[in-house]
Amino acid sequence: MKAVSTGIRIAFRLVATVILAAFTGPVFAATDLPRDNGLPVIVQAAASFLTLDGFDENAGTFRATVDVRLRWTDPRLAKSGAAMAAPPETLRDSAAAARMSEIWVPPVVLSNQSGEAALSDYGLRIYPTGRVELLRRVTADFTIDVDVARFPFDRQNLVVDMAVSGLTIAEVALRFDQSDIDYSRPSVNAVLPGWSVGLVDLKNTPQPGWYNGTHARVAASLDIARQPGVVVASIFIPLFASLLIPLLAIWLNRMEDGVFHVDTYEMVNIIIGGLFAVIALNFTVYSSYAVLSAGDNTVNRLFALNYLTLASALFVNILFARFNVVSRLFGPYVQEQAYVTIMWAVPCLILILATTFMFVAYV
Repeated sequence: MKAVSTGIRIAFRLVATVILAAFTGPVFAATDLPRDNGLPVIVQAAASFLTLDGFDENAGTFRATVDVRLRWTDPRLAKSGAAMAAPPETLRDSAAAARMSEIWVPPVVLSNQSGEAALSDYGLRIYPTGRVELLRRVTADFTIDVDVARFPFDRQNLVVDMAVSGLTIAEVALRFDQSDIDYSRPSVNAVLPGWSVGLVDLKNTPQPGWYNGTHARVAASLDIARQPGVVVASIFIPLFASLLIPLLAIWLNRMEDGVFHVDTYEMVNIIIGGLFAVIALNFTVYSSYAVLSAGDNTVNRLFALNYLTLASALFVNILFARFNVVSRLFGPYVQEQAYVTIMWAVPCLILILATTFMFVAYV
């Protein structure tokens, strides 16, 4: 009889559970996606930059300490009655991590983080209305794309990508409002030697996923501008000075009655010396700024102009001083006038091109 009564009680509970599920719908765990307010769940994202510990433009990485803030509403955490007037539940570090294991937390990752974080602390605040605010302080390396087309007047964006992992944009969407924009800013301690730190820009940039799915992503981008003073002194003054070497090989030679006073061999020695000087400068610059070796930028243009000027000076000396081609074809007077014209036309053209390269990078 006892076994029969136990079976009846179990059957009754099963029937009651089925009936309850039919009227109330399926029961979700506290750590499941909150669906009470419909989908997608809106999560507001923001990030502030506390410190900038380094920027390696050759590797395309920077190291920073960032505060990431996520805010969302979970009606299952809402209180009622007198508890609505209670202060928010505030937790930090291990207490926050323990509480996070009991509730649903947006699966937001820093998708451009490189390697393990040196620091990862949490702060959690749950309001009686069910509003949740999660703060994560992380110190880590982040990968970015470096654009040096306008070097040395370039600006770079130090980006922290906050992306939803595992859930599509139809389930969890990242948004930001004016309060998130106000929160996203660099602190007074966010200083980077050789760079001027600007503002933080938030941008919604969804990313494609598997099976035509799309995942939400918000990019917090800190604008920094290079301080060109040191770079101009160490790179561009030598580059402009090296342009004078082949020009000297043209200016130093003198002509009277169609006859050159300086032997071509001496002028060619100057040009060869200039070639070695440019090669040495090329090696020095690319050793320090490897990122400049690829792509179109001001430094590569000026190096190309240096090689072009060296070739032009060599061509002029061989054509005029060594073989006297113009004199043989048109007479010594024409050669003298042509050489005088070249003495001024080539330097002016080189100066205009070099100035234009710098001006294009500046604007």
